[in-house]
Amino acid sequence: MKRLLNILKYVLLLAFSAVLMRYAVRGQDLSLVGQYMREANYFWLSVTMVLSALGYFSRAYRWKMQLDATNTRQTASYWDVYHAMMVGYLANMVLPRMGEVIRCSVLRRTSGVPVQVALGSVITERVIDVVVLLGLIGATVLVDFNRFWSFVLSLYSDKYDSMARSQQTLLVAGGLLLLIGLITLYLLYRNLERLRKLALFNKLERFVRGLLEGIFSIRKLENKWLFLAHTLFTWLVYYLMDYLAFFAFPGTSQLGVAAGLAVLTFGAIGMAMPVQGGIGAFHLMVQSTLLVYGISKEAGIAYALVVHGSQTLLVVLMGGISFVASMVKSGRTGQAVANA
Repeated sequence: MKRLLNILKYVLLLAFSAVLMRYAVRGQDLSLVGQYMREANYFWLSVTMVLSALGYFSRAYRWKMQLDATNTRQTASYWDVYHAMMVGYLANMVLPRMGEVIRCSVLRRTSGVPVQVALGSVITERVIDVVVLLGLIGATVLVDFNRFWSFVLSLYSDKYDSMARSQQTLLVAGGLLLLIGLITLYLLYRNLERLRKLALFNKLERFVRGLLEGIFSIRKLENKWLFLAHTLFTWLVYYLMDYLAFFAFPGTSQLGVAAGLAVLTFGAIGMAMPVQGGIGAFHLMVQSTLLVYGISKEAGIAYALVVHGSQTLLVVLMGGISFVASMVKSGRTGQAVANA
């Protein structure tokens, strides 16, 4: 039954992606979209793919820095960390958000790093990404406030009235959730000694401790400035990928740095949505953003399709190689354990 529910969940998410994609291309001249895609200068797209690969290498090194800062006995090599990360990105193309767990599982099989510790470091990584994304949203507002505000209004103007009516309901629901959380924490505290006699609770406690070890690994980094440099480099790569791709299309080649910042920001929001590989969500967000900058819907969706398609191809290629490498490594590790 549980497996059936999981399958149904992913099918519904895929259907949601299809609905978003259908909405993005609705009422457009698909022959014109195809023409824009055929006329694209794929040299610039090749440059963005090279930059993207460098970004993945940098991101893997940053994750290794976090893992090295934990108190685990097991140490992972750079390539084990990189391969596990790329397998996770590949998994996200099919199983939204499950890639984070899968990459931690792969790393455990290849290097012995506990899943809960690796997962804690991934949570920290995601929190940092959210902070950066919030900063990007603020930068977009400061750099191009009028266009940004028009974009927000075009998305949500029809929902303001319903949101205002439901505000009281949301406050009540939030208050109830807070009350339930406080009561739960109080009951756990009162019954802590009794719960510690249960094997399941002890196992859960060890998992949470390992999770926190990974989360707070950033506090123990030997070189925090290098960690910050890799974080900035990764997001600079993301920006250049979107900005340089403008030059691949005649219709977007005149756009400036502000448009690149806006596409990066809203495209990242689309990629963060719980759908397979950001399909549909990314395309709709990027198309809507480019529309604000005077780019036609056909040119906007062509840009989104080609950029997303090239990056997906890169993830499939690099993730596929990493999957094979990880399976070979885990097989050797298992054989070594069996022979010991």
